[in-house]
Amino acid sequence: MAGETVITIIGNLTDEPELRTTSAGAQVASFTIASTPRSWNRSTNQFEDGQALFMRCSAWRDLATHCAQSLAKGMRVIAQGRLQQRSYQAQDGSNRTVIELQVDEIGPSLRYATAQVHRVQHGNGGGYQGGGNYGGQQQSGFAGNQTQQQPQYGVNPSNTGQQPAQSQQLGGDPWASNNNQPSDFGSFGGNTDEF
Repeated sequence: MAGETVITIIGNLTDEPELRTTSAGAQVASFTIASTPRSWNRSTNQFEDGQALFMRCSAWRDLATHCAQSLAKGMRVIAQGRLQQRSYQAQDGSNRTVIELQVDEIGPSLRYATAQVHRVQHGNGGGYQGGGNYGGQQQSGFAGNQTQQQPQYGVNPSNTGQQPAQSQQLGGDPWASNNNQPSDFGSFGGNTDEF
């Protein structure tokens, strides 16, 4: 939208995302991302940390649930969203103003880690629902018109006790594994016993 300040921040989560439900029934996840700039000091031949930025963030609705399920304290993330300013009255009666990032997109930083993504199944099929005419065939969604169930992203099967069926996992998904062994990619926010 016009007039909004869109930024991207890369940093580490300072704590677990806190998931709440508003009185209207919408879910919101609140968390803080700490971003510390580093610069090379030629005189000492060392990196030096700059002043840390602690950005308060909020994610809404499905994204809030996905954040609560996938993110954990200390994880390095890349978040993009809109800066929003709001004012409130503190308990001591003083007026205060805070600037927060309303997150539109968030994901793991793969600079120092690996991640495994699982698609979340929604009632409407999930994902992009637009269509297009590619190569003379009408297609919709990410993988065209498919009748088989989509694999689930965002849900770690080892956490739910469910393992997706082999045919479901390979159905048009280029990231799917064709064996039942643990992935070479490790996990992001799931079981850390593999490391």
